This record gives sequence, C-alpha cells and structure tokens, in this order.
Amino acid sequence: MPIKIWRKVKKLSKIIQLKNIQKYYKVGKSKLHVLKSLSLDIEHGDFVMIMGKSGSGKTTLLNILGFLDSFDDGNYIFNGENVTNLSEIERSHFRNKNIGFIFQQFHLINNLNIYQNIELPLLYDNKLGKKERIKKVKDNLDMVGLSDKINQFPNELSGGQQQRISIARALINDPQLIFADEPTGALDTNTSNEIMNILEGLNKEGKTIIMVTHDPDLVKYATKVVYLKDGIFTEEV
Repeated sequence: MPIKIWRKVKKLSKIIQLKNIQKYYKVGKSKLHVLKSLSLDIEHGDFVMIMGKSGSGKTTLLNILGFLDSFDDGNYIFNGENVTNLSEIERSHFRNKNIGFIFQQFHLINNLNIYQNIELPLLYDNKLGKKERIKKVKDNLDMVGLSDKINQFPNELSGGQQQRISIARALINDPQLIFADEPTGALDTNTSNEIMNILEGLNKEGKTIIMVTHDPDLVKYATKVVYLKDGIFTEEV
C-alpha cells in the first residue's frame, strides 16, 4: 500500500517492522475489516505520528503496535525478532519491559498518590529495592518539573500536571518505545505545547515515540508522518 512519509533524513536501524497486518472486528454475524494489509517500518529514534479522522483505524494500529490488541494476519518484527505469536503472558512482559504508554485521559489511579502512581510499573517488574524505586520516581518527577507534587493525589492536579505525571510513569522502566494516544487532546494550547516539548526532548535523547493525533499543527515535531484512511495508508487524510 502507498504510504505518504514526511521525514527528516537520517539512517537508523529498524526497531519495528509491520508486514501485511490485517485486523477484523466482529459486528453481529459479519466482520468489519479495520486494518487492511498494512506494512510499516519504524526506525530507532523516530518520532512517528499516525494521523487520520475518527474511525480511520489509527488507535487500533497503535494498540497493535503496543501489544494492547491482537491482529488476524501478518507479521510483527521487533528489533529483528518475530513477535507475532507471543502468548498473553509474554506480551504483558514485553509491554512492561519495552513500552511506556501515555493516554489522552491520563489513566492515573485516583486513590493512589503521585509517588504510588509512578512507582506502579516498578512493582510489576519487582526487580528494584525500595530505595532504588524511590530514587527513580523522584528523578522522573524532577524531569517533568513536578517534584513538589509527590505526595498529592491526581484529582488535586491540573490536566497538564496529570499528563506530565503520566509521562513520568511511562518512562519509569526506561522503555525503548513511548506510545502516545492523543496526549494533548484534553489540554489547552499552552499546556499542549509544554507536553509536546517534553516529548520532543525525550526524542532528541534517543527515545522512539509513536503518537496518534488528529492535530496537523503537531506535525512539526515528527520525523515521520503516516496517514490512515479507512484502514489503509493513504497520501492524504
């Protein structure tokens, strides 16, 4: 399928290769073909934006890339290894080790304070002692400029502050990939710019970022842009 790709020129090794991905959803007795023979290469250090209107398949594609959803046919290659047929336990381990997620609605747990929210992925991994966990959480809070909020709760923070906390949480396991689904969609323009500047800085430090957005003003942050329409890559939205 043709792909419109706008990118800054740089040679990098591939971190992700999708090959002829097919995805169907059951609707009653019929099947809805939501992703149609998609193939895509993503390089280490890319900042990829997946763009398209509602219903184009962009969030489904992001969920497949992030092992939050399965697909029906095709192959997924990660760092040269075929990860198409991982078990659910293997997929969960893969996500926790390699991927940080940032969502439009933040997905913070309201009855846990900020320290506990950011620490949570470290508890799943269960490899670090308490002192090491405390240091990592404080370092990440400092990175997003919210060290003074460590003992507060999510509902005590503004939307922009909650999104910065979700970024700190996404980075706590030092993932290779950051997946962001409309991370500025619930924020005003100034706060959106602050979030995008944080993501841009992380990308410049070498993080690979894959982001879904419908906002063309954010294209300037990307090294690669792909457009989806009706489940296929196209030249225009």
